[in-house]
Amino acid sequence: MKSVSLVICCFNEEAVIPALFERIAALEASLASYRLEVVCVNDGSTDGTLEALLAQQRARPGVVVLDLSRNFGKEAALSAGLAHASGDAVVPIDADLQDPPELIPQMLQKWEEGFEVVLARRSDRSTDSVSKRVAAGWFYRVHNAMSDIRIPADVGDFRLLDRCVVEVLNSLPESRRFMKGLFAWAGFRTATVDYRREPRASGRSHFGGWRLWNLAVEGITSFSLMPLRVWSYVGALVATASLAYGAFILVRTLVYGRDWPGYASLIVAILFLGGLQLIGIGIIGEYMGRTYLEAKRRPAYVVRKVFREEPPA
Repeated sequence: MKSVSLVICCFNEEAVIPALFERIAALEASLASYRLEVVCVNDGSTDGTLEALLAQQRARPGVVVLDLSRNFGKEAALSAGLAHASGDAVVPIDADLQDPPELIPQMLQKWEEGFEVVLARRSDRSTDSVSKRVAAGWFYRVHNAMSDIRIPADVGDFRLLDRCVVEVLNSLPESRRFMKGLFAWAGFRTATVDYRREPRASGRSHFGGWRLWNLAVEGITSFSLMPLRVWSYVGALVATASLAYGAFILVRTLVYGRDWPGYASLIVAILFLGGLQLIGIGIIGEYMGRTYLEAKRRPAYVVRKVFREEPPA
């Protein structure tokens, strides 16, 4: 019997845990030919998420609960779940039930046809805010224009991964992990199924505008050198413009006599060039910071305890 692992990252999701496991129980009933494993990662929740997960584990043996030592973020929590999942196929899925578990049988059908990766694409994102949809659309456009690794648009972490793909992801040494990019980088034969994104079952998203912006910066700096390379072109353009303007002033002075430049134009030029330099230094600093953090070789996460109850024989 083939096994399927669900990897569920939880951060302050106490209210949604009962509904989540009701949907999982219904899913398990429809997957009679597969053995279902559920790996839940408690990413440093400050509410009763851990207790709710352990209560579900006592009611349904076979659930694995990873309790991280603090909040490491979703990318690290997802990495922890993939490292502890043992299924022949692994499906990361959000705890908020915006990604319907009922889509998994359709994904398994594609997997049985020989695809190692099955993407769940959000064909309808009307439950997301307009600003979030616009920001996501621009992120995919900008990232794919700047990077050689293309990330499929409107595809989150909800996907099916064959065991061979999971082994590749687990073997990657980096600690600062942008999982959407790593999924795309790994490659493999890929199929896509469409679905309608549902409203959150409870609460609100923990990803505000600032966290989404930081995630976008993380993704671009992880898979593209274009922000560094572009400043060479900006420098060349500014230098060319400066030489052209210097030649213009020289010719005008020779023709019309001595020229007295104005203070306003001088200060504008200084501030403009200073701003460009600070932006360039900031981008270089972003890459240097990533190199510094990777050089420390710290793990992406720390597991405080693994709660595992084996099903009765």
